[in-house]
Amino acid sequence: MTNKKRIVSGMRPTGPLHLGNYHGALNNWISMQDTHDCFFFIADWHALTSNYEDPGDISDFNRQMIIDWLSAGLSPEKSTLFVQSHIKEHAELFLILSMITPTPWLERNPTYKDQIAQLNNKDLSTFGFLGYPVLQAADIIIYKAQGVPVGIDQAAHIEITREIARRFNYLYGNVFPEPETILTEMAKILGTDRRKMSKSYHNAIYLSDPPDAIMATALKMVTDPQRARKSDPGNPDVCNVFEFHKLYSPETMVSAVNADCRSAQIGCVDCKKMMAKNLIDALAPIREKNQYFIDHPKIIDEILASGDKMAATVAQETMREVRAALKL
Repeated sequence: MTNKKRIVSGMRPTGPLHLGNYHGALNNWISMQDTHDCFFFIADWHALTSNYEDPGDISDFNRQMIIDWLSAGLSPEKSTLFVQSHIKEHAELFLILSMITPTPWLERNPTYKDQIAQLNNKDLSTFGFLGYPVLQAADIIIYKAQGVPVGIDQAAHIEITREIARRFNYLYGNVFPEPETILTEMAKILGTDRRKMSKSYHNAIYLSDPPDAIMATALKMVTDPQRARKSDPGNPDVCNVFEFHKLYSPETMVSAVNADCRSAQIGCVDCKKMMAKNLIDALAPIREKNQYFIDHPKIIDEILASGDKMAATVAQETMREVRAALKL
């Protein structure tokens, strides 16, 4: 038994992880492993909410995700790492919670209409998509999490989770704690075109990218839009490449790039190459570990089997309490 605060969070498996995933969530998870009792899951059922028509790659993406997690620094000795669909109790609790969750709570979810608008090429008029926050609530409270690390865009979902837990406790007795929202401090990092970094936008740099791919992608990055010629002074404050420099280049280089760009002593191509070399060096340990786990698949099998077993033990105990509370 641990006295650490328990946290739960998950990621949808949609392909290899990129720098946006790393700085948006994964790096924070890694830093919390020593201070919290961590449960991190691959949210493959959640992937079906928008990709139900073509689920064929989800199993491969599950494996790719755990490899990326381990390569970046998540540890099975410090955290429980598991696959959502392997713990069937999530689905049972989701069903029960769906019986008590008012539909208006889901319809007012601020991300619901936004996502429908963004994904207008898909038919998302399904119960599963509308009920996404209820499944998310089940994922969290089945482990009696005290906190959930999320970005500001997910904060509304955690508030729905708190409301659902509160309603269950009111109806059937106190079973679930109301989890706190732990807002993640995110580094300012966008895709190569200055939009949100996303696989679907084709503007991402992936953790497992080889050096030549990183260099090629970096050379396509959008810089200061007002700088038409190398002889024009630039403005690093509006340059996405400079934001990468601040994350991956030494402070002396950051200062030099800042000054040289403003005085037109350095062109955008050279600036991109310098940044890319530093990024390649920074990601080298992740690439090496990634290849190691690809070459040793049994290790991945063992880690997932152990994490699934630990998660199932906790989830099964919670569901015994839930069934007793409902007199089922």
